[in-house]
Amino acid sequence: MDPRTLLATAPCLTLVLLTLGYLAACVVVPFGRCRTCHGTGRKRSPVSRAGRECRRCAGTGLRLRVGRHVINHIKDEYQAGKR
Repeated sequence: MDPRTLLATAPCLTLVLLTLGYLAACVVVPFGRCRTCHGTGRKRSPVSRAGRECRRCAGTGLRLRVGRHVINHIKDEYQAGKR
């Protein structure tokens, strides 16, 4: 293999491996911490110290990762095509 060819294919191969690794992580651990409440499930009120349930995660402190949304969409489209 020519060194120039290796240098040209290395970034593409790295990008493919990173993408596949992220999708594998989304299959194993589909939920991440909520960005709004930082995983606590409660959001502090701007006026007082009282907190309320986070609206984004409904108080769970978890959110579905973007990669898992993609996987779920692909599964739904596949199931719809089989009908």
